[in-house]
Amino acid sequence: MTDEGNVKSEGLVTEAAGREEIHSKAVRAGKRTYFFDVKATRRNDYYLTITESKKRFNRDGKFFYEKHKLFLYKEDFDKFADSLTEIIEFIREANPQPIDIEDINNVDMGDAPDSVEQEEELEKDFTNVEFEDLGEEGA
Repeated sequence: MTDEGNVKSEGLVTEAAGREEIHSKAVRAGKRTYFFDVKATRRNDYYLTITESKKRFNRDGKFFYEKHKLFLYKEDFDKFADSLTEIIEFIREANPQPIDIEDINNVDMGDAPDSVEQEEELEKDFTNVEFEDLGEEGA
């Protein structure tokens, strides 16, 4: 079952390869979707698959999904989570987030006109150039 693209299933679903899907979560991020799937081996050991899916188009205009998959086993969970957290913290500190649109709207515009009247005055001072005027000097 899909719940707003977040949870695909919570029950056991037997796959053709003999693996059981225990739980899934889809995360939409721009043009990509990431799927986090908890699966069980035949011995009932849980592992995680992380799939990145991107919609691509063939030359004939038909689309397909390009997928990249990682398998993460429970003996590696702690090392993976620690390293991921460390890398995310590094990126946030070394490369701050871009400015939000709301922040741009609050930026001091310096010489920008304060009113519609000032803007109209600036437009009157602007010299209009017609395409017909271009090149007439040399003709």
